[in-house]
Amino acid sequence: MHQKASRLFNGAILTENQRVRIEKLVYGGDGLGRLPDSRAVFVPFTLPGEVVELQIVQEGKKFARGKLISILESSPARIQPRCRHFGTCGGCHYQHIAYDAQLQAKLSIMEDQLRRLGGFLTPPISGITASPDPWNYRNQMQFHPAPEGGLGFMDIEIKTVVPIQECHLPTEGINALWPQIDLGAETGLTRIILREDSFGELMLVLEGGDELGPELSLDLPVSVCYLKPDGSCLTLAGQDQLIYQVLGRQLSLSPESFFQVNLGVTEKLVEYVLARLPQAPALNTLELYAGAGLFSLFLAERSRELIAIESSPSACYDFTNNLDAYDNVRLYEGPVEEVLPALIDDLPSLDLVLLDPPRAGLHPKARESLEKLASEHIIYISCDPSTLARDLKHLCAAGYKLVDLHLFDMFPQTYHMETVAILQRG
Repeated sequence: MHQKASRLFNGAILTENQRVRIEKLVYGGDGLGRLPDSRAVFVPFTLPGEVVELQIVQEGKKFARGKLISILESSPARIQPRCRHFGTCGGCHYQHIAYDAQLQAKLSIMEDQLRRLGGFLTPPISGITASPDPWNYRNQMQFHPAPEGGLGFMDIEIKTVVPIQECHLPTEGINALWPQIDLGAETGLTRIILREDSFGELMLVLEGGDELGPELSLDLPVSVCYLKPDGSCLTLAGQDQLIYQVLGRQLSLSPESFFQVNLGVTEKLVEYVLARLPQAPALNTLELYAGAGLFSLFLAERSRELIAIESSPSACYDFTNNLDAYDNVRLYEGPVEEVLPALIDDLPSLDLVLLDPPRAGLHPKARESLEKLASEHIIYISCDPSTLARDLKHLCAAGYKLVDLHLFDMFPQTYHMETVAILQRG
């Protein structure tokens, strides 16, 4: 029976405090426990095995959300968070967890997702690769303009911008620069992105609703670009490209093009993928969501023919520059779910499909076309375990076997993870 409501909080009914034992961590960063009426309750900043006092802040028929009030029995994996903003800023979820325990939590979460959503009773998870640096690893940071003119992050609860005095995720170069940036109170900017490439070059990418961009007077060692509402980029100062070096290869990227934020883990991920390519001397390869050509740069020399599909205009521009030396590469610009069905009858018999979709995973039309292609091997790189589990379930039902799955801790101190799944036909 529900206890009597005591007061209202942001429109949600708050009941008397509850005492709950946390059973496990779930994808999204919360701990999961059970209320006396057997409903699941999700509580941030908790750990498996802990007994906590919580306040109900949201109620549903099958679950509730709780706010941590106190820890009655603490986990041995609990540590002191490094940042003063942890618990308020929405950037980190796991600073209260020792790093080894973070890795084990991500393995458990992935296994749970594969069982519940994918139907894999014994998922073939081979392990998790740790980040060489659990702190100061991000080569890109996204800030929001704070009311006082500085930079901030979104509050984890009320979704307003919180001014920050410290952050322990950016690289040293970005961390030395961002506190010096004061854009004023009325800039019209919506996002401020700082990027650092492999050679220490820094770029400030501004985003707003004005076609002309802001008037700036910055005496800082940084290139500055403005992203217009139409998606085009205006260079205001310095260079318009960043250079990233991965396993001795260089990639040139435009300000708006995506690149992995953790270079150390990215290199380990690429090494893992290369070690698991089919052994044929010359492959017919299809790459979906090819980006600026990170994997294509390594696949091109192993392929008889490499066909790539990418929807981002800036990434396609970068891909063309980065793969210019290869004459066995074809790039198609457009959404995979539109290009692949139209292309399917003209493709050669494929040895390998490599795909790295966004968090939403495979579009149903793209997945159906992928199943029709019947490539001998698929390498699926994912940043979302729930959509990965869903897509793997469909692919295995279409005749593939999941032979290996390996996690890469691309995002320490958060619940996010990168995963590579290896599938074989039959």
